[in-house]
Amino acid sequence: MKIRTILIVSALFTGTTLAQPIPKSGSCPTQYLASGGYCIPTEGAKPVVIKNEDCPTGYLIQGNYCTPMNNAPLAIPKIGNCPMGYLINGNYCVKY
Repeated sequence: MKIRTILIVSALFTGTTLAQPIPKSGSCPTQYLASGGYCIPTEGAKPVVIKNEDCPTGYLIQGNYCTPMNNAPLAIPKIGNCPMGYLINGNYCVKY
């Protein structure tokens, strides 16, 4: 939980949408490589989110992950209320 929170906070404050390492849950999504208990993004990888029921609008299911289609907004797992600049989309907060 601490790692996920740190990654989310880092993305919120830096304003970047660079792909970050994510916890490994089954096979890694396209453009990510397995390393220990994580999936590490390769160059050009888009940010993905671990699937929690349905994927947010603009995302496709890829195993246990939601991967963004072209121009999909950044999505993060919804933990309580969404932060400023994000709207609720199912179990996710999506940047607008």
